[in-house]
Amino acid sequence: MRILLTGGSACGKSTFAEALAAHLPEPRYYVATMRPYDGECLRRIARHRAQRAGRGFETLERPADLASLALPARGTALLECVCNLCANEMFPEPDYALRDPFGAVMDGIAALEAQCRDLIVVTNEVGAGGGDYSAATLRYVEVLGRINRALAARFDCVCELVCGIPLVHKGALP
Repeated sequence: MRILLTGGSACGKSTFAEALAAHLPEPRYYVATMRPYDGECLRRIARHRAQRAGRGFETLERPADLASLALPARGTALLECVCNLCANEMFPEPDYALRDPFGAVMDGIAALEAQCRDLIVVTNEVGAGGGDYSAATLRYVEVLGRINRALAARFDCVCELVCGIPLVHKGALP
């Protein structure tokens, strides 16, 4: 089963995704995409590791080039999150030159999907806020929206988290 979880910032997506994955078949992989740029990133990474401690996850750090990731065995994968993956592919190290991340992100998720029994993908709703953004930020919002729409069209279940409450828009949760 392929499940897309979306919602606003700090709405409970990660907690819900980890609980959902913990009820799906082992082995369980947590594919982490956050680059630890600063202390805030390190604190968030530590919090997420503590949340999933003892739940049977093997953490695989993959901030970019998801297509080359080989899972050790078929099982359940939780990709956290498309937003970081998109930004990392859009502004890759070491030069951070602007690139179109759509193909790299979609190909990477397809490659991961082919290796899983169940796949949970976490993303953010970034297009609802509006604001006076730079051209690069507007491009990021646009491409992430395209990625989210493409994933929603082909995934079995699409669920939005609102204040920690799952609202299923397509399919059904297991």
